[in-house]
Amino acid sequence: MTTRTIPRISHGWHEVQDALAADIRAGSLGPGMRLPTEPALMARFGAGRHSIRRAVAALEASGLVRTRQGSGTYVREAPLLDYRLSERTRFSRNLLEQGREPSGAAVGAMEMAAPPSVAEALRLPLGEPVFWVRRLGLADGVPVNLSDAHYPARRFPGMLGAWETGEGASAVLAAYGVADYRRIASTVLARLPSPEEARLLDQPAAQPVLVVRKVDADLSGIPIACSETVWAGERVQLSVDHAAAHERREETPHVDR
Repeated sequence: MTTRTIPRISHGWHEVQDALAADIRAGSLGPGMRLPTEPALMARFGAGRHSIRRAVAALEASGLVRTRQGSGTYVREAPLLDYRLSERTRFSRNLLEQGREPSGAAVGAMEMAAPPSVAEALRLPLGEPVFWVRRLGLADGVPVNLSDAHYPARRFPGMLGAWETGEGASAVLAAYGVADYRRIASTVLARLPSPEEARLLDQPAAQPVLVVRKVDADLSGIPIACSETVWAGERVQLSVDHAAAHERREETPHVDR
């Protein structure tokens, strides 16, 4: 690894931060590479431990690096994805608007009897057949989410075959006449990933994930899908788009009662 030569004089944390940021932008510290240890950085910059830690914390706050507990600090593989949640959130559109390349693949699918939580969300009788589809979502080839979705089999006969084309959910639903749909419920929480989730998302098992549970409905209000999407917490931040809801309120006349 090639780094800039730094005179052996004492440096403040701002100078350490600037020098490391320059190494990252120049490619001397490439995506996924681990930063040198604290003792190595102290020796390189002639700085104290406190200055090194402040510099690294500033780099992490700016999104250039990430720290893995018990492993070290690494240069981020890609910019942090700002994923906006709204009534009409669409994965591909969301990424393309940020200059990112969306892709995905089905990693599991089958027909099953609706468990209680799925039957309730989709307003189905308990045990009615549903299709389960697990998909891995990527941004610029890097895994960012893992989604487990359920669809009513009666509404979408033969749907499992449609997923084999590699198209996303919007394209598959459109093939069944659902050209548009909206989110009617969302819940967001954080937890640690399962070993399988950590493996598929290519992230440490000790790194928390963000979980979004949602229900989508067609424009007549009938639920068509419920899902739980696990997002790589170190690569994604979730934001809520209130604009659509605000516009609806503005369009609705206020009546005093």
